[in-house]
Amino acid sequence: MAAAMKITLLALAAMAVLSTASAATYNVGEPAGEWGFGINYGSWASSKQFIPGDSIVFKYNPQAHDVLEVSKADYDSCSAASPMTTLKTGNDVVALPATGTRYFICGFAGHCTAGMKVAIDVLSASSPSTPSSPAPASGPSASNSPPPPSPSAATSVRVTAGLGLVVLLAGLLA
Repeated sequence: MAAAMKITLLALAAMAVLSTASAATYNVGEPAGEWGFGINYGSWASSKQFIPGDSIVFKYNPQAHDVLEVSKADYDSCSAASPMTTLKTGNDVVALPATGTRYFICGFAGHCTAGMKVAIDVLSASSPSTPSSPAPASGPSASNSPPPPSPSAATSVRVTAGLGLVVLLAGLLA
C-alpha cells in the first residue's frame, strides 16, 4: 500500500510539473514591466513567443491608464469606442488560452496614438521556437551584436524548479 501511495504522489507531482511546463507569464513591457509611455510594445511583443496557456500582465497606475481589448480595426485606428473587454485594476492578468492575435490599447485620450498599444500573437506550441526578428543591420558592427535572449527563459526556469520538486518528493518518499 505504501508503494502505491508513493507512485501516486510521484505521478501527481509529475503531472503538475508537465501541466505548467509550457505556460509562462509575461509582464507587458518588461524589463520595465509597466504599461505606460516610452516603451516600444511592438518590439517587446515580437521578442516573445506566446503560446496557448501563457498569460500577460498589465501593471500600471489605474488613475493614469487602463487596458482595453479591441478589434483589429479599433487597434489600427486607436478607437476606444467599442472595447471587447475593459480592465482597470492596475494589475490585470490576461490569459491566452488559444492561438490568434489579441489587440490591446490604453483607452485614455491620446495614449494609444502615443504608442500605448500592443498586438499579442499567440502561436501554437508546435510553431518554431524563434520569434520573428528584424533583418540584421548591415555594416561592420552588425556581427558584434549579442544574440537575443531566449523566449523560453521563463518556461525553462519553471521546468527546472518543477523537476527539482519531483526529485525532492521522490527522495522524501523513498
